[in-house]
Amino acid sequence: MRTYLWTGARRLFSVMADSTYTSGTHSACFVTVPNEEVGKAIARGLVENKLAACVNIIPKIISVYTWEGKVEEDGELLLMIKTRTSKVAALTEFVKKNHPYDVPEVISTKLDQGNPAYLKWVGETVPDN
Repeated sequence: MRTYLWTGARRLFSVMADSTYTSGTHSACFVTVPNEEVGKAIARGLVENKLAACVNIIPKIISVYTWEGKVEEDGELLLMIKTRTSKVAALTEFVKKNHPYDVPEVISTKLDQGNPAYLKWVGETVPDN
């Protein structure tokens, strides 16, 4: 039992020691899209251009909003995008150029914590330049 606990503690310490994540270095961005075709095209473009490490395409959301003085309700999909905070501006520009909406939703929040190995992978996948 003692050996098992010691092995687990060493693994945990090893992961934590390898992790030098600083809160706010990475962000999660959210973009709504009208359909799967647009979502996949934007997701693939973001990943291929190293603006995102991963994009989840979440189906079947309903958005209720005011547009040009009228309350609208539309079915959409949500892109959940993981990236470096330093890439949010470039990511936003990419979405604006490749999105069919006049004013696409691009919002982000900085990541405070997470799985150290995952956050390390995001940092390795999206260069900071």
